[in-house]
Amino acid sequence: MIQRWIQLLKPTKTELDDYICVYRSPQEHLVFLQEAKLKTEDIPTFVINKKDSSYNNFGHVELYVKREHVVQAQYLINKTYE
Repeated sequence: MIQRWIQLLKPTKTELDDYICVYRSPQEHLVFLQEAKLKTEDIPTFVINKKDSSYNNFGHVELYVKREHVVQAQYLINKTYE
């Protein structure tokens, strides 16, 4: 009985579980530049803003890609800084 309750309380897998953060920065514009670069290569992305909404001084903006595109995305992002 308790095991059944635990199974019901466990979060189920969502489609966002297949995404991995490949870039994060406190400066929002840098994240959107990287996102634009990845989208030109047809890599699906999404951005999550985890900055404090009161002051915008704390936290980061994060860029996520699907698990199968992580290596390609990291290569393209790191290529920027060479």
